[in-house]
Amino acid sequence: MTGSSGTNRVIRERACSCRMWWLSRMVMVMLDEAVLGDPARLVAVQRARHALPAQPIPLNGIARLAARLLNAPMATVTLVGRDEEFFVGTYGLPHALAADGRAPITYSVCAYVVAQDHPVSCGDMLHDDSAALRDHLLVTEYGVQAFLGVPVRDAADRLVGSMTVLDTAARLWTDGQLAALLEIAELLRPPAPVEASTQVATLDSAALLDSVQEAFLAVDPDGVVVGFNRAAQDLLGFTAAQVCGGHLDGSLLPDYDGQPIGAALARLFAAGPSRPVLRQVSMRHHDGHRLTVQTSLSVVRGSAGALACVFLTDLSQQVAAEDRADRDGSFLAALLDSLSVGVIACDDTGQVVVVNRVLRELQGLPAAAPLPVDYPASVDGMLHDIAMRPLSWEQTPLMRALRGEHIDGVDVLTTMPCDQVRTFATAAQPMIADDGRLLGAVAVAHELTAMRRAERFRACHLAVEAALRAADTETDAAPGVLQAVGTTLGWPCAELFLIDEASGRLRSVGHWDVSGHDADGFFGHTPILGAGITGRVWQSGRAMWVADIADSPYLTTVYEQTKAQAWLSRGIRTVLAVPVRDGDTLLGVLTCYAGAQEIHEELLTVLLDGVAAQIGVYVALRRAEQLARQLVRAHDDFIALVGHEMRTPLTSIAANATMLDEDSDGTDDDRRQMLRSVARNTAVLQKLVDKLLDLAGLDSGHLRLNVERVDLAVIVTDAVAAARHTAADVGVLLRTDLPPQLQVDGDASRLRQVVVDLLSNAVQYSPSGAQVQIGLRADDGTAELCITDTGIGTLADERDRVFDRFFRGSNVRHQGIIGSGLGLSLARAIVALHSGTIRLTDNQPSGTVVRVRLPLHEPPTLPEA
Repeated sequence: MTGSSGTNRVIRERACSCRMWWLSRMVMVMLDEAVLGDPARLVAVQRARHALPAQPIPLNGIARLAARLLNAPMATVTLVGRDEEFFVGTYGLPHALAADGRAPITYSVCAYVVAQDHPVSCGDMLHDDSAALRDHLLVTEYGVQAFLGVPVRDAADRLVGSMTVLDTAARLWTDGQLAALLEIAELLRPPAPVEASTQVATLDSAALLDSVQEAFLAVDPDGVVVGFNRAAQDLLGFTAAQVCGGHLDGSLLPDYDGQPIGAALARLFAAGPSRPVLRQVSMRHHDGHRLTVQTSLSVVRGSAGALACVFLTDLSQQVAAEDRADRDGSFLAALLDSLSVGVIACDDTGQVVVVNRVLRELQGLPAAAPLPVDYPASVDGMLHDIAMRPLSWEQTPLMRALRGEHIDGVDVLTTMPCDQVRTFATAAQPMIADDGRLLGAVAVAHELTAMRRAERFRACHLAVEAALRAADTETDAAPGVLQAVGTTLGWPCAELFLIDEASGRLRSVGHWDVSGHDADGFFGHTPILGAGITGRVWQSGRAMWVADIADSPYLTTVYEQTKAQAWLSRGIRTVLAVPVRDGDTLLGVLTCYAGAQEIHEELLTVLLDGVAAQIGVYVALRRAEQLARQLVRAHDDFIALVGHEMRTPLTSIAANATMLDEDSDGTDDDRRQMLRSVARNTAVLQKLVDKLLDLAGLDSGHLRLNVERVDLAVIVTDAVAAARHTAADVGVLLRTDLPPQLQVDGDASRLRQVVVDLLSNAVQYSPSGAQVQIGLRADDGTAELCITDTGIGTLADERDRVFDRFFRGSNVRHQGIIGSGLGLSLARAIVALHSGTIRLTDNQPSGTVVRVRLPLHEPPTLPEA
C-alpha cells in the first residue's frame, strides 16, 4: 500500500493525464461491454453503493457544487453497473429519471466515461456526428444537449462510476471546467484502508449495516443523513441514494413530538447520552403515508466528528392494533349505549367492568364517570325477585352466570327512590375463552315494566269481571273490584262512589284497604260537588291525576288541604280518579290512592278507565234489570188484573146475550141484530182475555205443558180442516203437503193452537183467490212446518218485532185489518216451550213464509222379550 503523499501524487498525475488525453484527441463515444461487465469492477460498484452514501460528505451537495462551479443546471454522481446506473448524488435531474435511484444503461452517458476510463464530453449532442448521441434517450425524452463526465474510483483505485454535469443548451466545455470536475471527483474517493493490525481486513461497514435486520440510519449534527442500511430502505421505502446526503426534512420528514428536528438533534448532540434514548417518532414513508417507529438514539464520536446513530423499530402494526382496539372499544361502547336493553359485565374475579347507558341511567350514574369501586354496595337494596324479596349480589343473574349458570328470562324488579317499581327480564351467561378459561360473565336486562303491567291489567280486568259476575249488587261487587285494582297497581287503597238515583248525591258504596282496617275514618265520606279530587271528577266528568298531592296546584281550598293532609298522613302521594259512565251518563267515580309518586299517568288512566267502564256497564245492567223486573211485574200484574177482572163480567154478558137471543122470537130485527153483535164482540173479548192469561201463565210458569208423544201430521190436518170453512168464505184455497204421520214430543192442544193462529193470519192477510201452502216434513232431527201465503207480507225491519206483544205491522194497520197483536207472541211462547223456533221470511213476489221448527225425540227402544 502507498502512503498518503504517494497517493496524492498518483492522483495528480492521473488528473493531468486525463486533461492531456482530453485535449489531445477527439472524444470517441463507445461502450465497451468488457469494461462494463468486469466482475471485479461490478463488486467494487456494489460496495461503493453502500460506502459512498455513508461518507461524511453529502453526495447531493457534491453534485450541487459541481453544477454551480461549471454553471450547469444538472449534475449527478453515478455508479455504473452492467445494465443500469445508480444515482448516489443528484442535483437538478428530472424527477422521472432519478425518482427510483437508478436508470437503465440506455439512459446513461456516464457509461461512456466508465467504458473509456477517461473524461468524455459533448457540446451539442443534437448535432453530433455520432447517431448514438443524436438519438440518445436523454436528448429525445429530457432535452439534454451537452454533458461532461469524469471517472470516479474507489479507495482501491477501481473504476466504479462517473461525476457528470449536464446542460439543456449547447455549450463548449473548457479546460478549467474539466480540471474543476476532476478535483471534485477526487473528493468522492474513500480514504485508504488502515493497516490490518488496527482493523480487520476487508471489513465493509456498509455490508455490515446491511446485515443488521433492524433499520438503521446515521445523521450528522446538521440533520443530514450519512448512513441508511437496507432494512431502513425496506421499512421506509426510500433508497439510500434518495436519503443519504440530504436533510431529514427532505425525505423522511420526522415528527419528533411536534418539534423541529433540528432543535431535537441539537439537544441530543449536546447531551451525548451514554445510553440509547428511546422515542416514538412518526416518519414519512416513500409512498407518502406516515409510519410510527420506535427509535433508539445514541451519539458516537470519531475522527469525522459526531454522528447520531438511530435504530428504528416498526410500531405501525402495534399502533394500528391499538387504534383498532380503541376503535373497537369506542364502537362497542357506542353500540352498548345505543341499545334499549341494559348490559352489565364482570371479569373473572367478579369485578364489574361494563355498565351501559340504560343501567347507568336506572342507577343514576353519570354516563362517562368511572364505575363505583364497590359496585355491589351501590345497588344494595335496589334489586328484588318477582315476589319483591330483596336479592343479594350473589343471587343476581350476573353472579349466577359467573358460577357457570345460563340464565334465561328471569324477572328482576328494581326500586329506586322517587321511582316506580320496574321489571326487567334478565338473561345471563358466562364468557368462556377458546381454551376453556373463564373470562367473566355478562347479563342483559330488557325492561318489561309496561308488558308486565299490561299482563297484570289484563288479569285485573278478568278479576274485576269475576267480581262483578259473582255480586248481586254494586255494594257486594265493590270490595272485590277495588281489591283487584289495588293489587294490580300495587296501590294501598281505593274507593268506589256511585250517584244515588233517588237523591242525586254521590255516595260511597265500597272501599278496599291493603291494611284491612279503617280506624281513622279515611273512607265513607260524602264528596262535595266540585271540591276535592273525587268532587271535581263528579262535576267535570273527566279523569283527574294528581302526581304529588304534597305539591299540587289543584288542592287549594281549606277542605282540599285538609283531605290532602289526611292522605299524606296515610302515606299517600298520588291520587287518580276516573268517572264511571254508561255512555254519556255519569254513574259515579272510582278513586285510587298510590303510596309512591307515580309517573305513568296515561297508562294508569287507561287501566282505570277500562275498569270504570266495566263497573259502568255492570251498574247500568243491574239498574236496567231492576227496571225490567219492575216493568214485567207491573205488566204481569196488569194482565192478571185485566184478565181476572174482565173474565167474570164478560162471562156474564155472554150468558145473558145468549139467553136473550134464544128468547128473541117476539123481538124485532133491529133488537135481534143488537143482541147478536153483543154476543159476537163478547166472544172476541173473551178470546183476547184468554190469550192474555195464556201468555201471562206461560211466561210466568204457572201454565205447564202436557207433553206426550203426539202425531204432528194429525194436528196440522185437523187445524187445516177447521180453517177451510173460513178460508172458503173469503175465497182462499188451502193446499197441503203432509206426511202420513210425524211423531214429536209436545202438548197437542197448544201445538194445535199455534197452527190455528198461523193459518188464521195467512187466510186473513191473503187476497181473494189466493192460495195458502201448508207443508210438513222431517229434516235432520227436526220437524218443520212451513205455511206460505201470497198476502200483504211483513216489512223486513219489522219481522222480529211482530212477535212482541201488541205489536202489529205498519202495513197491517194502514189497511185497517183488525187484530190484537197477541197471536204471534203466543205462538212464539208455545214454540219456545217446546225448544223450537219460529221465524218469518219473505215470499216472492209477495207474501210471507212462516217456519216452525220442533225437535224430533225418538221414543226409547224397549228391550226385546
